[in-house]
Amino acid sequence: MGLGGCIILIAVGAILTFATDWKLDTVNVDLVGWIMMIVGVVGVFVYASIARRRRVVVPPSTTVVSEEERHGL
Repeated sequence: MGLGGCIILIAVGAILTFATDWKLDTVNVDLVGWIMMIVGVVGVFVYASIARRRRVVVPPSTTVVSEEERHGL
């Protein structure tokens, strides 16, 4: 799940929790909204930790050889 999916989960969860007043006998809509927001926040933290690891820059391992060294002068 990417960052966009996490943000969508947070937004839909907030809408279900704070902007609706649906009363269903079988499902607690507020609880579903809170769960979606928590999963979205956890997803953002996981995505951020993975993205931070991908940004590690490794210096090139090849050495630079000058023209004089190559011709043995």
